[in-house]
Amino acid sequence: MPRAVRHEYPGAVYHAMSRGNDGRDIFLCDDGRRLFLATVKEVCEQAGWILHAFVLMKNHYHWLLETPEPNLVAGMKWFQGTYTQRFNAMFRSRGHLFQGRYKALPVEAGRDASYFREVGQYIHLNPFRAGLAGAGTPYALESYVWSSYPDYVSGGPARQEWLRRDRLLRACGLDENSPGVGAQYRRLITARMQEHRAAEPDSICEEVEKQLRRGWYVGGESFRKELAGMIGKPSDNLRGLQRRAHDEAEAECLLANALAALGLSEDQLAGMKCTQLEKQAVCWLLKKHTTVSVAWLADRLCMGHRTNASRAVSAFERASGQGAKCLKKKMLQFTG
Repeated sequence: MPRAVRHEYPGAVYHAMSRGNDGRDIFLCDDGRRLFLATVKEVCEQAGWILHAFVLMKNHYHWLLETPEPNLVAGMKWFQGTYTQRFNAMFRSRGHLFQGRYKALPVEAGRDASYFREVGQYIHLNPFRAGLAGAGTPYALESYVWSSYPDYVSGGPARQEWLRRDRLLRACGLDENSPGVGAQYRRLITARMQEHRAAEPDSICEEVEKQLRRGWYVGGESFRKELAGMIGKPSDNLRGLQRRAHDEAEAECLLANALAALGLSEDQLAGMKCTQLEKQAVCWLLKKHTTVSVAWLADRLCMGHRTNASRAVSAFERASGQGAKCLKKKMLQFTG
């Protein structure tokens, strides 16, 4: 059976999820969950992603993910590969962590926000459906901390800077800045739990759950036709050389800005040793805010073997002196 087409386009929204290989636990403990979220932070910085909702279960995760750039495939390849490597290093294991391909269903998120709303609430209700927290258990749903739901009902700032709450709240008819919005969202989710226990879901809820289980998109008929029309159009589904060209063009733009800020020419940067702070800063900027490979960075920045680029990024991240702090601030002004 051929693989399903990955629809990539600017501003796309997805329900993304992946399961552990053979039902394996993909976190093992809270340290694993923290490692996972730290890796999420990195991919959001690199690829410019926005997460509107998430939940970490024992052997899988769910995201309501927005990609302002059409870079789902490149970002997911980096994320799942990097987290697997870090997981194996942390827990002294080896081999594949995730089961096959990740699932990423495009979600209709334009004029009709009902599908966006339903997917976000579906994600927040995962611990309830699993019997871990919420109605019918001894624990409040917000006590399940490995979810964005506590951020939505807390009334305070989000714990993760890459989490954006306003769009899902707006889809629920709520204003993030209004007093008591957390309590209002809690009431909506409480009502959903009661409907579920009474086996009285509404039609849109049933439709979305069916699409999430067996579909290839989440939305209405016009959205399906729109996605179907993208198939075969390279401009709408960047792959291979086109995808790499897009990423490299983004890296080249950042490189030009960084050189101008540092008052350096390309030849001067190329002549620097890999241990010089300025060269490390540029390498770090491009690695953390694009999805180009370390091999590309090593070649483009004249760093020799790709491991030199990896070491430069790690060294600059660890640098804590005043010079490094100033350089980080200078580099980050180009990332928006």
